Amino acid sequence: MELTGLELKDFRNYEDLSLTFEKGTNIFYGGNAQGKTNILEAIFLGCTSRSHRSVKDKELIRFGAPEGHVKLLLNKNGIDYRIDLHIKKNRSKGIAVNGAALRKMSDLFGIARVIFFSPEDLSLIKNGPAERRRFLDTELCQIDRIYTHDLISYNRVIDQKNKLLKKICEKGKKKEEESAVLSIYNEQLCKYGASIIEARDRFIRDLSVIVKEKHKELTDGAEDLSMTYEPDVKAKDLEKEILLSAEREERMGAAMTGPHRDDICFKVNGVDLRHFGSQGQQRTGALSLKLSEIALVENATGEKPVLLLDDVLSELDRKRQDMLLSSLTGVQVFITSTGIDDLIERRFRMDRIFFVDKGTVTDSVS
Repeated sequence: MELTGLELKDFRNYEDLSLTFEKGTNIFYGGNAQGKTNILEAIFLGCTSRSHRSVKDKELIRFGAPEGHVKLLLNKNGIDYRIDLHIKKNRSKGIAVNGAALRKMSDLFGIARVIFFSPEDLSLIKNGPAERRRFLDTELCQIDRIYTHDLISYNRVIDQKNKLLKKICEKGKKKEEESAVLSIYNEQLCKYGASIIEARDRFIRDLSVIVKEKHKELTDGAEDLSMTYEPDVKAKDLEKEILLSAEREERMGAAMTGPHRDDICFKVNGVDLRHFGSQGQQRTGALSLKLSEIALVENATGEKPVLLLDDVLSELDRKRQDMLLSSLTGVQVFITSTGIDDLIERRFRMDRIFFVDKGTVTDSVS
């Protein structure tokens, strides 16, 4: 798969932009807050239908404009695809592939595979469980269509159940018809939740093998990194545990049991990296994790993903920079940076270079 072009209209700080990409490495450089990250965000949006940032759709639209548009062009197995996104302020975004409107956003998953690596990802191990669950969901949704369906369904039912539980909690009592509705919600959560737990378990077992080897390379064999799944409850016990937590959920006004409370444990030489690892160890572990995603996606789908590196090099020391750059062979890459002198010094191959300044992009083939 190869991304061939991007067109933006009233997206973030871009009024009208059209870019053509090279198959190898595409570099965007310039000062801070000029719009480099916005370009990577648009690419990620075109591949997944959502931003890598936690933002509302209306925040993606250029200030003062009524709506925004993103058009992503790509070639996959010799077939050209055009993904169009119509971003609206007060309605769900519209998505079309080769002119045909998609009924569901989830139908977009699988057309383009992409991995986004930002400085925030270096804190993936240090931060809370919600960030690690977000990582799981982002990656699994790109390689498993059933998981995407089950996750969307599970999240929808959890939201509905939480609204009802909050209402019951505020009243201090429960009506008979509300008990019946809760039973229906719990039945659906058991169905979708068990599938999610099983998929996450398989994914982490497969990824952990790759992560272990990648981490040994990064640390010259000095550290052994293990990665294990910590489900809130096992799939076979989900129904029982949801029933056991019913009274507590009604007191708390929220669903307290299920995969929405899962976590991942990372250990280095037997020590829990989340709580006792140094910042350097946590960052190296996160880098091992992100580099391993490339191999896992290729193994699962037969396709190399596109890699988006948003100002990550500035956050790594020289050794980790070299390890990251050396892993980019054979992958289409988009890199943002404040400068390119260091890359030139290292004779790193740059197939196309874009200079970004105040929402204007100037490009030239390297």
